[in-house]
Amino acid sequence: MLRLLNIEIHKLKYNRASRVLIFIYFALLTSIALIAAIKFDIGPIKFHLADQGIFNFPYIWHFNTFMASIFKFFLLLVIVSMMANEYSNKTLKQNLIDGLSKKEFILSKFYTVILLALISTVFVFFISLILGLIYSDYNEISIITTDLEYLVAFFVKLVGFFSFGLFLGILIKRSAFAVGAMLVWLFIEGIVKIIVYWKFKPNVDTIMQFFPLQAMSNLLKEPFTRLNAVKSVAKQVGEDLSKDFSIQISDIIIVSVWTAIFIYASYALIKKRDL
Repeated sequence: MLRLLNIEIHKLKYNRASRVLIFIYFALLTSIALIAAIKFDIGPIKFHLADQGIFNFPYIWHFNTFMASIFKFFLLLVIVSMMANEYSNKTLKQNLIDGLSKKEFILSKFYTVILLALISTVFVFFISLILGLIYSDYNEISIITTDLEYLVAFFVKLVGFFSFGLFLGILIKRSAFAVGAMLVWLFIEGIVKIIVYWKFKPNVDTIMQFFPLQAMSNLLKEPFTRLNAVKSVAKQVGEDLSKDFSIQISDIIIVSVWTAIFIYASYALIKKRDL
């Protein structure tokens, strides 16, 4: 495992575009902390976003993982460009000539996917912990350690998303077209959701949960309607925003199954092709 990871890390280390994208990604993750600095002070109106409870434990685990997952497209570009470079630079063929099996080649990519997802998760954990310790109204250990399953969901979501990107990168061989294919698939799922909603409205969520991108989206539901301020406004206008925000084991299983499918399909493509 370490040998295969070292090969991929070496490739990323000497690829300028990948280094820039990874730097931008982690810079954006760090920028979540800047939300705490957002203030509006206009006459009698004083608003400080950090005072609205977004950095309170345990809510911060949900809020920060959701916000961080928005930036995952930057690492998707790293994944698909990593595969495109294998074909354009002929390093894939050279790796196989040097003794790397096709199975090991796919595993090296998958280990890289896991590593990037793991580093992202640990990074978000420390950012959230620091912000929470500074701004949270609740600092008891029992409260701080509540809802840490959002970090697990974040990790599973990234692994699934990057595995999908890896499969598209191998299938299409061109990074721009692979990203385009991801967007097309997102559009397709949107169209299917509209059709299902029209035909089977009561069962739309039950059916759509099995589609890959929707399943990944279900892992981390939007956190904004959990805020008391939002609930109060909704209550005043007669809206009920109550829903289940918890992590569902069924969503984790579905995304994990899709991850396995993407990795196996990637291996099947490499195994079938004459490289």
